[in-house]
Amino acid sequence: MLAPEERAEIEAEFPHYPNRKAVSIDAMKIVQKHRGWVSDEALHDIGELLGMSDADLDGIATFYNLIFRRPVGRHVIYLCDSVSCWIMGADQQCRHASETLGIQPGETTADGRFTLLPIVCLGACDHAPVMMIDDDMHLDLTPEKIARILERYQ
Repeated sequence: MLAPEERAEIEAEFPHYPNRKAVSIDAMKIVQKHRGWVSDEALHDIGELLGMSDADLDGIATFYNLIFRRPVGRHVIYLCDSVSCWIMGADQQCRHASETLGIQPGETTADGRFTLLPIVCLGACDHAPVMMIDDDMHLDLTPEKIARILERYQ
């Protein structure tokens, strides 16, 4: 069941769109902001509010790579694997981050602190390789920078 705050935030978006279905991504982002991810039950509740099927919402959620359909860590690390970052050594930075965290891309650390995810592009090609943790962009990565950056996130 949607919490009253979630429902109010979703309903506050209605006037900004031509119909309720158009609020689907924002609705999932609102639930994710409160819960950390969008469960099947939450997806169903959103569907009831917006007049959409679970399957339609799941299709949107799985297409939009910033909606999490399973639990993630307290901090989500997005490592850019676009061509520009790859040319500048993103694969080495990804290996370093994986080794440091003891997880592979797509996994979450045992303590629930980090989830490591590849992402197609973060739009900072002039500072490749790059990663984003939560909403914080980190540029011109090196193994030493990655170690210092990870220490900041508890």
